[in-house]
Amino acid sequence: MPTAPRLLALAGPTASGKTDAALALAAAMPCEIVSVDSALVYRGMDIGTAKPGREQRAAVPHHLIDIRDPAQPYSAAEFAADAARLVAQINGRGRIALLVGGTMLYFKALFEGLDAMPPADPQVRAAIEADAAERGWPALHAALAQVDPRTAARLAPNDAQRIQRALEVFRGSGRPLSDFHGAARSGALRPAALLSLEPGDRAWLHARIAQRFDAMLAHGFLDEVKALRARGDLHPGLPSMRSVGYRQAWQALDEGWPLAELRERGIFATRQLAKRQLTWLRPMQRRVIACDAADATAQVLRAAREAGL
Repeated sequence: MPTAPRLLALAGPTASGKTDAALALAAAMPCEIVSVDSALVYRGMDIGTAKPGREQRAAVPHHLIDIRDPAQPYSAAEFAADAARLVAQINGRGRIALLVGGTMLYFKALFEGLDAMPPADPQVRAAIEADAAERGWPALHAALAQVDPRTAARLAPNDAQRIQRALEVFRGSGRPLSDFHGAARSGALRPAALLSLEPGDRAWLHARIAQRFDAMLAHGFLDEVKALRARGDLHPGLPSMRSVGYRQAWQALDEGWPLAELRERGIFATRQLAKRQLTWLRPMQRRVIACDAADATAQVLRAAREAGL
């Protein structure tokens, strides 16, 4: 009988304190961190992703950070394969794999498995984008609800990236995206525990989000986005540039928004992201730890020890 992997997961919405908690765990236990974040995979996107700094990454081995150019896509299926390989390697070194992040689809792909979906089709994608430009994403969301009501029910009417992918999968395979997110596979990895940092008071999280966005702006976030735009090969339709914050900053530069408007829209979009992340977490089997509690880190450490790793 195969040995269960030494695997611990730490999830939660953006700005909930996952990085600090993960570093505390790694200081107390023999861990290596595997990032579960769809934006941290991209090189040159440091400020807007709150990417762990050099000192943090030097103190604890980090994986799946800076592995893609922003012009290259990175899928949940690729993440699941990469993470499974890394867990085996980390365990082989006698250490615990600590999965940390807020991209819940990545967690789901690793823990439950995903069937092989149709590859991206540039022609189909271009047709969907042209349709959206003419009719708007809410109209395409309504169209998606006709063929894949389960997926449409969990997507916002303006969630362009996910609506586009769901329609692309349906048009390419004749099957709704929700069919590919079905029963768990025998090869899926299960963590010893999924610890979830969630706020008891949403106002606490909203204040943290605002503080972090202000810090990003103060540390040169707009200059970072200007440098990405100056490359000439990136555009707002790429998954990297659709990341929360980057999407708003790109639009601000296109349309000449004042800084106050970028701040307002960026904070609002980040709050919406946090809401979606919490919605994803709700049905997942997890141990909830109040991230706004004074002893949140101590609770994380205690829960990790109780997992028996």
